Amino acid sequence: MITAKPESDHAASLLDIAVVGHTNTGKTSLIRTMLRSTGFGKIEDAAGTTRHVERATIFAGGEAILNLHDTPGIEDPYALHSTLQLLAARHKRLNPNELLEKFMADIAINDPLEQEAKVIRQVLRSDVLLYVIDVREPVLEKYLVEIEILSKAMKPIIPVFNFIAAHRAELELWRRKLAVFNIHASLEFDTVAFTFEAEKRLYQKIQSLAETYYSKLQRLIDHRAKVWRQLCRSGAKRITELIVAVACYREHKGSHAPAGHTPSPTLKLQEFIRQAEQRCLHDLLAMFSFSKKDIALQKIPVRDGQWQLDLFAPGVLKAYGLDVGSSALKGAAAGAGIDLMVGGLSLGAASVLGALAGTGWSTFKRYGKEIQAKIQGTQWLCADDNTLQLLYLRQQQLLDKLMHRGHAACHVDHVDPTPEAGELPSRWQEIINVLRQNPAWNKPSNARNHNTQYQSIESALVHALLRMPDGHQATTVSPG
Repeated sequence: MITAKPESDHAASLLDIAVVGHTNTGKTSLIRTMLRSTGFGKIEDAAGTTRHVERATIFAGGEAILNLHDTPGIEDPYALHSTLQLLAARHKRLNPNELLEKFMADIAINDPLEQEAKVIRQVLRSDVLLYVIDVREPVLEKYLVEIEILSKAMKPIIPVFNFIAAHRAELELWRRKLAVFNIHASLEFDTVAFTFEAEKRLYQKIQSLAETYYSKLQRLIDHRAKVWRQLCRSGAKRITELIVAVACYREHKGSHAPAGHTPSPTLKLQEFIRQAEQRCLHDLLAMFSFSKKDIALQKIPVRDGQWQLDLFAPGVLKAYGLDVGSSALKGAAAGAGIDLMVGGLSLGAASVLGALAGTGWSTFKRYGKEIQAKIQGTQWLCADDNTLQLLYLRQQQLLDKLMHRGHAACHVDHVDPTPEAGELPSRWQEIINVLRQNPAWNKPSNARNHNTQYQSIESALVHALLRMPDGHQATTVSPG
């Protein structure tokens, strides 16, 4: 549980962490990502968006662990440094921490350094400082002046390198400059390109510098790890539900359709698949605490909470490296096109009478409708292999993006419809064949959920989506 509280309600027993740094480096973004919430604070490209100290409390279950304090940016470090030098000249016996205290005691209302005073006040009240650095910025003297000022508080400082993607050279330069101040315990934490391991390392760094709170922080780390595993698994299970629903679904096809006219059952099946995928998308965004207004995913054709690239649009199969020689949907006689197995014998490969003669009563009860449909020449439409592969690959990429997306981005990314290489689960075709043989699995039920064969399929798909080893090799599909 995570909540934001007013600054006046101070919880003295909790670890207090001040998030500090120059204006517009991503301080509020860091807190949003740690809170898993886009609702904290205000983020804009303009400098100085945060004007007051704001606080949020992070919980492990029902236990409050720490307070995060979002501070205004240090707008004029040179003026602050000069003021502190003048104070030091007049009060030579004050140690650096006492010098900051003296600065706070002398500051007047509407002083030009009022914003800097808000930062210093919170720094003096806090146990640990997270100094956020935008590594895309050159290492200017003003940043080093800020660090020198903050170090006077004699509090542990952890530099947090933000926006590190594709900026390794700049990152190394920042590391060398910080070493001059004997600061080595830095951390890479991209507030846009999120990884749970980076968040875990952040809390472990804080643990090493705040020994008194070690056990509390460990409980937080353990809780966050558990919640993250559950979240990712829930996302994978939701996608599995989509694949199962579509693979099991059939649309009855009339025996006579006008030549050259797309039969309405085809449109109905296509619409069913589109709507099912759209519902899955909305559920996944909600699970990961994103709304359609918050997110635009790079290399995933999603904008404003809608898939932009239609599942059945020309060229989509080719873009995902799939066989373009087959149709997106197929109409087939039950037992032939979808190759239903009856007692181990394919109705598409044997005469109906032969199949009937070779089945027992239990098999007939299970496949009676399919057998009757075969005799009567009934036809169904079902999603073919390419449609199902495309559906899976799109959701796999979407889940990957959501699992590595911070809550700090406020801009709209340019959507690139070109997909990345994806992998199908091992035994993919076997899984699809079994699902097609079990149309009753289209919707959740106790019978389905407790079926050992279904449980095995669900486990295989979940493991594949989370890229967890299951003892089998996956099938790679690359864009062609």
